[in-house]
Amino acid sequence: MASVEVVDVRKAYGSQEVIHGVSVGISDGEFVILVGPSGCGKSTLLRMIAGLEPITSGDIRIGERVVNDLPPKDRDIAMVFQSYALYPHKTVAENMGFALKMRHAPKAEIETRVRRAAEILDLVPYLTRYPRQLSGGQRQRVAMGRAIVRDPAVFLFDEPLSNLDAKLRVQMRAEIKELHQRLKTTTVYVTHDQVEAMTMADRIVVMHDGVVEQSGSPLELYDRPANIFVAGFIGSPAMNLLEGKIKLNGKASFVTNGGIDLPLTGAPKGSNGQPAIYGIRPEHFALGGSNIKAEVSVIEPTGSETQVFAKLGGQKIVGVFRERVAVRPGEALPMVPDAKSVHLFDKETGLRLN
Repeated sequence: MASVEVVDVRKAYGSQEVIHGVSVGISDGEFVILVGPSGCGKSTLLRMIAGLEPITSGDIRIGERVVNDLPPKDRDIAMVFQSYALYPHKTVAENMGFALKMRHAPKAEIETRVRRAAEILDLVPYLTRYPRQLSGGQRQRVAMGRAIVRDPAVFLFDEPLSNLDAKLRVQMRAEIKELHQRLKTTTVYVTHDQVEAMTMADRIVVMHDGVVEQSGSPLELYDRPANIFVAGFIGSPAMNLLEGKIKLNGKASFVTNGGIDLPLTGAPKGSNGQPAIYGIRPEHFALGGSNIKAEVSVIEPTGSETQVFAKLGGQKIVGVFRERVAVRPGEALPMVPDAKSVHLFDKETGLRLN
């Protein structure tokens, strides 16, 4: 196992720079997820760690070595791609052991390592089958097994669950996390799915337009997003972000652009009248007991909870409630934000204020 350190790495295609001085430190044995929207640079960064993409400037260290100029085969990494990339004419065992065979490893060693990986991934009954005889989830486990048999210092995953259906994705999330807990191998995982990031990572690195917006544990990012981008990206449904101004008139409050007065526990000194963004997560609304009423647009009952899409002073919001909500579209529903759970952001810079 080994740590990974990315130091002020930049990547440019001609005059177009796509990675702007990114620095990320990954501890030995840590499971770090790079997350962000399409085009943010997360897969490019992963490919540079793997050696599949040359860097323009900066350093990448794996363990004690600077690996900028090392080919992928010499970096002691194993990569799992979105595509399973299995050889259709080879059995599961042959696919998993192929890299060792190319290294001219002894046959007994190959068989031992393949068997061990198959036991970890519950693939023993399928070792003699071909990829066409497997489900999507089983094929992805074979791709993971091919990485495990190499016993690398670092695992790299590039959106490995994107081709699976919703139920399989949930199952494979748990399997990958359990695999990491067993092997304790340093893991860098790329996804655009923030639910994957929240449920699997020891630490999340949120990227946007080639820069790191914030890095921290899943709950740190959820509870204290550093800026509007992270606040809107992490969480499903996304945080409500309402435009308006801070009002300091004896007691702090927030007035939306539609004239709705919303509660605050406090605000920065000298911020009276300052344009700001009021952030409140959907689950931090309570029903009833207020003159703050939203006009309901859509009700989505999911069984365990009810999602209410509405408009508050002309701005769209969503609330998530554990109880069943007996309301129809077009009706007014009292929805009270929990003042202790409010996030305030500067409208100009997007940075957190409270």
